[in-house]
Amino acid sequence: MILDERNEFCDATALNTGGAASYLIGDVIDLGATTQDIGTGEDLYLVIQVDTPVDSASDNTVQQFHLCSDAQAAIAVDGSATYHFSTGALAQAAIDAAGDLIAAVRLPSGNYERYLGIVHTTSVAAATAGKINAFLTKDISKWKAYPDAI
Repeated sequence: MILDERNEFCDATALNTGGAASYLIGDVIDLGATTQDIGTGEDLYLVIQVDTPVDSASDNTVQQFHLCSDAQAAIAVDGSATYHFSTGALAQAAIDAAGDLIAAVRLPSGNYERYLGIVHTTSVAAATAGKINAFLTKDISKWKAYPDAI
């Protein structure tokens, strides 16, 4: 997998510990002033993975990650940004080991606003620990060995 520093949202970026809410984390990518659909043409993938195990004060805490775009660099976390992908609710046990893959998805088609970033949402309790990596790439590492059944 080839990584481009300019297509990286988070590189061992700590999750926000401010409370159970939504937060913009890491960097944003400036797509330019012209509205464009970066989900068409050559495949481009969003990859989100655990760098340091995620933990919180409550085992019932649910984490969720969203790829969002907005007209402003400080992407809104009040629901007014354009949501392009959401992981769905992730139980803490699902993302508690370094290297866990949270998402590896092809970017969806649609109109993207100027700035693209990752919004992290927690419910029940704030994250007390954890770091993630999030980036765009043209190829993903999803190789898996299967028995040959011979």
